Amino acid sequence: MMRFRFFWSRFLPDEIVIGLATLGPLGRFGRAPGTIGSIAGLGFYAVFFHKLGPISFIFFTALAAYFAMGICDEAERRLGARDPGMIVLDEFVAMPIVFFGMGGTNGIIASYAGWPILMAGFGLFRFFDILKPFGIARLQNLSGGIGCVIDDLAAALAACVCLHVFLHYAPLG
Repeated sequence: MMRFRFFWSRFLPDEIVIGLATLGPLGRFGRAPGTIGSIAGLGFYAVFFHKLGPISFIFFTALAAYFAMGICDEAERRLGARDPGMIVLDEFVAMPIVFFGMGGTNGIIASYAGWPILMAGFGLFRFFDILKPFGIARLQNLSGGIGCVIDDLAAALAACVCLHVFLHYAPLG
């Protein structure tokens, strides 16, 4: 299978590539680095995404995903491993997708108690990211950084759909 190459990332020094892919020390914490990367992704959502409109949200998500694919692709090369657990940039950039359509000052998260929704979204994302149902596991087989990131994007999308369905039918507020 031909591997797509992100040429821009090959010019970055090892320290930057590995540091970004592992989010500094976060990818080296304990037994669950993906969970730590996902928690950091909650912060990424809260700081950069929660007040964005749909078009801006999609644009910045696509930009972050492309960046993550390039960095993760190069990190896999330099580490000599396929999607090692220490690479957590993929979880980090996927996490905001869980809350697509829920942010803003009049959004679902602002309308209800925000933390329970954020925690439910986090739990759903980890569920789909770990178990990889509905063909998500096959996406991980795509080459390089694309496979490293796209399964997390799909897990986040599945979590987003489930969270929207739950919030639509749940008698909240």
